[in-house]
Amino acid sequence: MDATADAPSLRTPARAPGSGAEGAEGAAQEIRLDGVSKVYADGTVGVAELDLTFAAGELSVLVGPSGCGKTTTMKMINRIIEPTTGRILLGGEDVTRVDADQLRRRIGYVIQSVGLFPHQTVRVNVGTVPRLLGWDRARIRARVDELLATVGLDPAVHGDRYPAQLSGGQRQRAGVARALAADPAVLLMDEPFSAVDPVVRERLQSEFLRLQETVRKTIVFVTHDIEEAVRLGDRIAVMSTGGHVEQFAPPAELLGRPANDVVADFVGADRALKRLAVTAIDPADLEQPPVVRATDGLADAGAALDRAGAGWAVVLDEAGRPTGWLPAGRAAGPGTVDSATVRGADTVSVRSSLRGALATMLQADAGWVAVLDGDRHLGVLTPTSLHAALRRSVDGRPPA
Repeated sequence: MDATADAPSLRTPARAPGSGAEGAEGAAQEIRLDGVSKVYADGTVGVAELDLTFAAGELSVLVGPSGCGKTTTMKMINRIIEPTTGRILLGGEDVTRVDADQLRRRIGYVIQSVGLFPHQTVRVNVGTVPRLLGWDRARIRARVDELLATVGLDPAVHGDRYPAQLSGGQRQRAGVARALAADPAVLLMDEPFSAVDPVVRERLQSEFLRLQETVRKTIVFVTHDIEEAVRLGDRIAVMSTGGHVEQFAPPAELLGRPANDVVADFVGADRALKRLAVTAIDPADLEQPPVVRATDGLADAGAALDRAGAGWAVVLDEAGRPTGWLPAGRAAGPGTVDSATVRGADTVSVRSSLRGALATMLQADAGWVAVLDGDRHLGVLTPTSLHAALRRSVDGRPPA
C-alpha cells in the first residue's frame, strides 16, 4: 500500500492445519541477556556486560546515539555477531550453544533496507524460510497468502510482483511478512521504517502496532528516534557510548523520571510533550461542568448555571452526545437551549491519549474537549485539567 491508499484492516491470521506453526512453535518467548559483551580484536568495546530481559510478547526498543551498540546487541541475539562473553537465553535455551543457521530460522528479521531478493517475486521472497524448513508447496502458498493479506498486500495483486515494482511502504510490509512466515517466536527489527517518507512511516507504525496486537511476538526493535521508540515500545532501553544501558523502562516512566542526565539529554527537554502520547485519559481527571439538554428551557438552564456558579454548560442532544456549549450570558429569556447553543463540541474517546486530546483542543474554538465512552459523555478536559493530569502522571499521584 502506498501513501495514498487506505490503511488495511489487519485480521487475526487463521490457524488452519498445515498453514502455520502448530503447538508452541510460534509462541512468544522471553529473551534474556546474561552478562553479554562484545569486544573486538582491536580492543573496542561494542557492548559492555549487558543484563537485559525482553519479556515474552512485548515490543522492547533499543535506542541511543550512533555507535552505542544497539544493532550489535540485536545481532548477537541471532548470532550474526557472536558475543565475546555471556549467555543469551531464548525461552530458557542458551542460543550460543545451538546451530546458528537453525537458530536464525526460528527468528524473524527485518532491516532498514528490507533485504528482499530483487530477482524473486514477493511470493517467493515471503516463502523463503518455510522452504528452508521443508514445508510443502501448498502449505507455503497458504501461509504466504495469509500473511500478505494480514500486512495489507493483496496476494492476487502483489504476490507475483518483484520488489522493484512496489512502493517503499509495500516493500517494508513484504519484509515484515517474510519475517513472520514461519511463525517465529522472536522478531528482530533494525530501523525498519526509517527509509520511507514521514507519512508512510507513520502509517506503517500504526499498522505494525495493530499487527502486534494480533500476533503478540517478542520483538526487539532498534531505532535512533526517541519519538518512534515512545510510540511503539512497551519498554525502552536507552543505550550510551560504550554499549551501556542507562535505563530500561516503560515509555511513561522513562519520560517522567529519567534515571540520569544521559537519559534526560537523550529524550530531550520536551519530554513532557512526548509523555502526552503515552499517558491515557483517566476519567477521574475530567472536569464536570453543568450539563443541559438541547430541549431544556433557557430559563431552567440559567437557573442551573446560577446554582452551580458556572459560566457555561455542555449541551447534550437527545441521545446524550455533546453538540456545543451554552454561555451563562445566553441562558435567559424564552425558548430552548438549542436556540442559544454555541455549536461545535469537539470530542475524543476516553481511550485516547492526552496528546490526542490536546491536539483536538488546540483546534477547538471552545478551549475544551468533551471525552466520550462510545456516545456517552464522561466530562471535559480543559488546558488546566490536562496539565494537572500530566503532572499527576509524572509524579505518580492518584487523581484528586
